[in-house]
Amino acid sequence: MTTVDDRNTIRGARLVDPAELPADPFPPEQAERGPAETSMRGRVAELGGIRESLRLGPGARATEAQHARGKLTVRERLELLLDDDSFVEIEGLRQHRAVGFGMEDKRPSGDGVVTGWGTIDGRKVFVYAHDFRVFGGSLGEAHAQKIHKVMDLAESVGAPLISLNDGAGARIQEGVTGLAGYGGIFQRNVRASGVIPQISVMLGPCAGGATYSPALTDFVFMVRRTSQMFITGPDVVQAVTGESVSHEELGGADVHAAESGVATFVYDDEVSCLQDVRYLVSLLPSNNQELPPVEPTDDPPRRRNDVLLDLVPADPNQPYDMREVLAEVVDDGEFFEFHQRWAANIICALTRIGGHVVGVIANQPRFLAGVLDISASEKAARFVQTCDAFNIPLVTLVDVPGFLPGTAQEHGGIIRHGAKLLYAYCAATVPRIQLILRKAYGGAYIVMDSRSIGADLSFAWPTNEIAVMGADGAANVIFRREIASAEDPEAERTRLIGQYREALMHPYYAAERGLVDDVIDPRQTREVLARALEVLRSKHAPTPFRKHSNPPM
Repeated sequence: MTTVDDRNTIRGARLVDPAELPADPFPPEQAERGPAETSMRGRVAELGGIRESLRLGPGARATEAQHARGKLTVRERLELLLDDDSFVEIEGLRQHRAVGFGMEDKRPSGDGVVTGWGTIDGRKVFVYAHDFRVFGGSLGEAHAQKIHKVMDLAESVGAPLISLNDGAGARIQEGVTGLAGYGGIFQRNVRASGVIPQISVMLGPCAGGATYSPALTDFVFMVRRTSQMFITGPDVVQAVTGESVSHEELGGADVHAAESGVATFVYDDEVSCLQDVRYLVSLLPSNNQELPPVEPTDDPPRRRNDVLLDLVPADPNQPYDMREVLAEVVDDGEFFEFHQRWAANIICALTRIGGHVVGVIANQPRFLAGVLDISASEKAARFVQTCDAFNIPLVTLVDVPGFLPGTAQEHGGIIRHGAKLLYAYCAATVPRIQLILRKAYGGAYIVMDSRSIGADLSFAWPTNEIAVMGADGAANVIFRREIASAEDPEAERTRLIGQYREALMHPYYAAERGLVDDVIDPRQTREVLARALEVLRSKHAPTPFRKHSNPPM
């Protein structure tokens, strides 16, 4: 029988070693409060002592053990996340009601989770934070109800919800009530989806059903070496499959940053992680009824971009770094990139132009020539949906040779996954601007927010090539017989490629047919985008009545 006295709990399907749990989580000074005071001054003094005990936590040994793992305590994390002296705790005195397995003798105030609200740069946010020093941060009935309370408050007030996750999963000493508590969290995650920003910060282990709440939120932050996420732990993996794998190899931050795409942002330490949580909040509205915050900028909206003439090669087959283009166009060269190491052939970033927040989706020619594949489609689709939910205009920078061919992509469902990005763009009602730098071939041109699927404005550089496919491939198909029968097939092929390019792929072909609003000087890119965003700021796009849409999953 696993008891609290053994200091064992379940992390996913794996028993946690007692050495991993906090030392001395319930010191004697918290066991009793002493004789009741009868005077007002006495009662106030007693309250002060209780509040100080809450602030200090379960004892020095438990805190030392937390620090020894390279982790901050829950109060230290809140101090870094929130503005000074802004945190207001609720239900700090809450205790569990469980009996059996020694639980009735250990009822720490707070029950292993700190809940409340505070401010970030003066704007209200709600937060719950696990305290690993108490029951390993495991979730029981009272613990869950505290989280439910703060989630309900965040939704009703219309303010972002931030969770600092450092818990060992459901508290097995309380049985099914812990599982029901997770169910209540999941249901609230879904109800608040697209209503308020939900941010999950992984600062410790997260396994089993507990991983689904972060997966349901909008953004997931992880810290290397201290946070892991997996459905079943290494012990179960080895028992079932025979595969030997460490916690970090199975579900560490780098795995979820580069392989699974679960982690939106990854950091080396908690301090830098929490600083960027604050930065992300500064780019988001408090809820879906508001616009993102506007920041004054000294970077002129009409600043010329002369460097772009040399930065982007005219040759469509020559690579370059799209991040450099983005840095040149946006305010002060600053942008916050999502999923930087996953699906690197597409860039998704929040930034500002003229002080206003915009979401940028851009093909990245440095990786796979900027082609769209399964991962890139999923990454961009999720980003488009997030921006649309929170009233963030979309700017799409296009330089795409098409979808990645091959059996692996076809059998992996590129049709279904590519449709996710197409659907996300078609459903988006925020201002949408497309800019075609060079290549825009085939279905990928359509999917990358073309005018035909609802982009409000489409611009192109004079290096643009919009076509069903590249001129080489098109000539091989159309002029196959002519090339084969020519005295000099290669010379004839070169001539016919030029003929096709001149007829159907010249820079003004799409503009002449109204599929591009204007062909612009690259040096005016920032000015053109700023003016377009300004005119679209009051856009209103009514949607049809329906219970909900049915997007490809």
